[in-house]
Amino acid sequence: MAEGVYPDDLRYHREHDWVRLEGDEALFGITWYAQDSLGEVVYFDPPGIGSQVTADEPYGELESVKAVSDVIAPLSGEVTGVNEAVIENPDLVNKDPYGDGWLIRVRLDDVGSASGLLDVAAYQALLPE
Repeated sequence: MAEGVYPDDLRYHREHDWVRLEGDEALFGITWYAQDSLGEVVYFDPPGIGSQVTADEPYGELESVKAVSDVIAPLSGEVTGVNEAVIENPDLVNKDPYGDGWLIRVRLDDVGSASGLLDVAAYQALLPE
């Protein structure tokens, strides 16, 4: 993936997570910056289907060759799906963070709360030079 790619159809959380809205559900994942900072991802510990995630709180862990990092929920809701492909092949997060490397699907408590997230320009302004 090209360096520093940030799709403009996503919403971003200041903790380097992204949201792709799909009706009253959303996919969550980590940004290019986050996966690049982590290095090679070797393990994903997801929440269980049916569990609740809370905005700004950890919902799982990504382990890389460098560190173990919490994954922060950008929005609140019920987990309706977990990307099994990432559990089996965690490096998908590095190879395709916005496509095959998504992490969880969530039925949102409040779709309107996505308006509080950052657009691509605001997110990129947070990144170090």
